[in-house]
Amino acid sequence: MTAQPIAPVIPSLARSAVRRRGRTDAARRLPLACVLDVPAAADDVLYGFGRIDVSGRVADRSIISMLGWRPGDRLTLTAAAGVVIARRDPDGMVTMPTKPYIAIPASLRHRCGLRPGDRVLLAVFPGEDALAAYSPAVVDQALRASAPLPYGEGGRL
Repeated sequence: MTAQPIAPVIPSLARSAVRRRGRTDAARRLPLACVLDVPAAADDVLYGFGRIDVSGRVADRSIISMLGWRPGDRLTLTAAAGVVIARRDPDGMVTMPTKPYIAIPASLRHRCGLRPGDRVLLAVFPGEDALAAYSPAVVDQALRASAPLPYGEGGRL
């Protein structure tokens, strides 16, 4: 079998000029997506993320230190529906350690469905002198309830 050369295909200039004259610029433009209004975050809440270690410690030094809690401060921790809340309380059962982290007791972790390695959304409320750690399940529920995403069957996009 012998190889036969393939001639290059070069479009003629006259033909492309005719094509260009026949089209309008408006027909070539793509539609723009409309931008939704994004709600502003509250000015009195600061957000961060932390990971729960095997001992229940959650650390995001920059966020936790925003509260001004000092080593030795007493804290009260409560939990409800996937949220752990820490407040400074002179009668609290937990003591703030030297390094800025929160140690969530095992009973509260189990109640909220938090496991070692889980990332939590931390919200600091300086006016309330409180910190809240939201489980991934709570964040997911909030997103699905308010997000304008077109979730299909089974919650998939």
